[in-house]
Amino acid sequence: MEQQAHISLPPSIPTSAYYDCRFSVLRAPLGFQRGAELLEDDDQAIHAWVDYEGQVVSVGRAHLIAPESDGSAADHAGPGATQCPSFGPLTNPDNRPAVQIRQMGTRQEARRKGHAARVLQSLEQTAVSHFGAKVGLLQAREIAIPFYQSQGWILVDEPYSIAGIGPHRSMMKHF
Repeated sequence: MEQQAHISLPPSIPTSAYYDCRFSVLRAPLGFQRGAELLEDDDQAIHAWVDYEGQVVSVGRAHLIAPESDGSAADHAGPGATQCPSFGPLTNPDNRPAVQIRQMGTRQEARRKGHAARVLQSLEQTAVSHFGAKVGLLQAREIAIPFYQSQGWILVDEPYSIAGIGPHRSMMKHF
């Protein structure tokens, strides 16, 4: 059964249930403390999520990459955050305006049911309509690369590791 993604546009921020999902999927398994799921610019981002049977099961967000930015940013808002690397494709002005997809995650019991695809498609479509995005960029954990490739994203840049999280690859999609 296909689920509808819910969207929150800036300057709104999503509910605590959204953040509970984000924390439990992306941060708690790595030993991070509560609060590491928050990003300082969450109020400037598009958020998408799917609820299933009364629980938020899949989440993600997209933010506009500032014209002067290379896309590098802190991994989270808390102390000791690692700096994520820049995106090489941003050196080409034809790849602007660009958004970054971040904080994508789906609860273990809800995986392989189309929820993440619905969240990602909603973020892509809303980034185009709200921000005028031409390109999307993201930093995928190695385990998530096949999912993003199945959604039309391509690998860019070289492999790297984000401290405390692990191996990643940057990916890109033209909208």
